[in-house]
Amino acid sequence: MQSAPAPTAAANGNASAAKDGNGGCDLASLALDIRTWAKQLGFSQIGITDVDVIQAAERLDAWLASGHHGDMDYLQRHAALRADPARLVPGALRVITARMNYLPRDSAADWARREFDRIAIPNAAVVSIYARGRDYHRILRQRLQTLASRIELEVGRYGYRVATDSAPLLEVELARKAGLGWRGKHTLLLSQDAGSMFFLGEIVTDLPLPVDAPTSDHCGSCARCIDICPTRAITAPYQLDARRCISYLTIEHRGSIPIELRPLIGNRIYGCDDCQLVCPWNKFAQTAALPDFDVRNDLDSATLIELFAWDETEFDERHQGSAIRRIGHERWLRNIAVALGNAP
Repeated sequence: MQSAPAPTAAANGNASAAKDGNGGCDLASLALDIRTWAKQLGFSQIGITDVDVIQAAERLDAWLASGHHGDMDYLQRHAALRADPARLVPGALRVITARMNYLPRDSAADWARREFDRIAIPNAAVVSIYARGRDYHRILRQRLQTLASRIELEVGRYGYRVATDSAPLLEVELARKAGLGWRGKHTLLLSQDAGSMFFLGEIVTDLPLPVDAPTSDHCGSCARCIDICPTRAITAPYQLDARRCISYLTIEHRGSIPIELRPLIGNRIYGCDDCQLVCPWNKFAQTAALPDFDVRNDLDSATLIELFAWDETEFDERHQGSAIRRIGHERWLRNIAVALGNAP
């Protein structure tokens, strides 16, 4: 996540303090209205929690101390902010957490099996499902801002900040506390209703909305995500060594991919979904409500050679409005070159 200064009325189009008495608004009714408005905007579920994430922040500190974050130095720089969402919004009391399903609308019932079938084709270019459509950062941010503005129409000017990977927040922990699911052994959020194929976004606010209750853990003794990981990046339940994770190596890592890990990457050129594909809860994964996450540029069927042939201009044009564009053409070619080296 990226760091940014505390919000101001000029920056966010909102005031830093809630209207006195919230304009006489019934906060319980407002919470229900927020859910209704969110559904109209394409969000799949809304939860509300307080801002206490101290225990999760302590676990993050221990993880950072282990060095498992690799090159993601920004996680270390803003650890203090993550421990206290009130630093992002003065007087913050609640976080409205939203999830949005991203499985493409035309996904087949056996979509997970088809993904594994494609991974087994050496010359197929495998891109993580979430990245095949438009950049979720833009989609969620715009709609969260619309939701925040709709709340303002109801209660008057109030303090808030919208975030989706754009502010230092412990979003999985906040979503867990808000009742959207539980943290799976692969460290992603899991929902009984929707598996893990969804994005998360937040509105940090000073409104004292009623909070939702967390859900219980439903992973039980299952360890499929741990067993399937090609690089053994999930070192223990709820423990991830990002330095070995294919998503980290193909997206976040800027240098050369370690030689010993290259064969394990196979034909995955941007991200990795294996731990999600094998998860039993993803039989309940829901397709997206929005067309924005439909597949673009044939990224569910392209070959390695086809994508390797794109020059920088074509790469930029094809990935306009895509999360993939941020890795740049050089790393795009690096990833495909590794995959081509693994092909027979």
